[in-house]
Amino acid sequence: MPVRDIIIDTDPGQDDAAAILLALASPEEINVLGITAVAGNVPLPLTQKNARIVCELAGKTNVPVFAGCDAPIARKLVTAEHVHGKTGLDGPTLPDPVMPLCEQHAVDFIIETIRDLPAGTITLCPLGPLTNIATAIQRAPDIVERVQEIVLMGGAYFEVGNITPAAEFNIYVDPEAAEIVFKSGIKITVMPLDVTHKVLVTPERVKAMRDQKTPVCDAMADMIDFFERFDTDKYGSAGAPLHDPCVTAYLIKPELFSGRFVNVEIETQSELTLGMTVADWWGVTDRTPNAMFMGDVDAQGFFDLLTERLARL
Repeated sequence: MPVRDIIIDTDPGQDDAAAILLALASPEEINVLGITAVAGNVPLPLTQKNARIVCELAGKTNVPVFAGCDAPIARKLVTAEHVHGKTGLDGPTLPDPVMPLCEQHAVDFIIETIRDLPAGTITLCPLGPLTNIATAIQRAPDIVERVQEIVLMGGAYFEVGNITPAAEFNIYVDPEAAEIVFKSGIKITVMPLDVTHKVLVTPERVKAMRDQKTPVCDAMADMIDFFERFDTDKYGSAGAPLHDPCVTAYLIKPELFSGRFVNVEIETQSELTLGMTVADWWGVTDRTPNAMFMGDVDAQGFFDLLTERLARL
């Protein structure tokens, strides 16, 4: 399998950190061209800082990090400190980053990189609200036909919502951006809550990570210990779901996941169901399929991959 050139668009977030670390630990499969920060789990000043903290934790200070949009396209920002803590990376004590933030705006970096490299060679990996990606599409519609694929974490069907009864957080924060992305015509693969709620960080899986006895694995285990205190109380499950690394795990071992190519529409009008991903899982409409919507995952295979790769850093 050829190495995939990717741009990670993110709002770190402990699970975003896991996704970034997994990508940086897997150069045989993934080449991270850059990391673009967006407002989401916490505001932009923290997400761009956290992205650099994660790069330094991995020892990958050569990866450029760019700050992007600080608010959704048409709405006030909703954040999730109640889940991720006031910094977004609560849990371990990590030093402030030394590596600089790139001066270029994230959206400009996305557009220029897609234009500069051969068409069909760049995969966009959004782990947060889709504001940066949608803004790039709006500003430069010519990039649409040049993107190889968008692999994103967001949405839900059977698992419905985690920020409202109907909506998953990333889509809810900027539903207008999500609508732009899903209607763009770009090849899209979606990791919804239906998959991420099956990758639970049980005590055994956290122990396996701590048993690696590396600074990165210890930091990740500390993040998980903090992160899961909210979700285990909320869902009553054996551990918290680890959402975002499903994106990078799919790029490395797509055979871990299965789903259906279906039509997905984004609700942008209803107060009751704002941000809902209406996935035609059963094919009951004549709407054209536009996304590979994942529904299942080999959870233990996922954690085996995550633990083995993070131990490399």
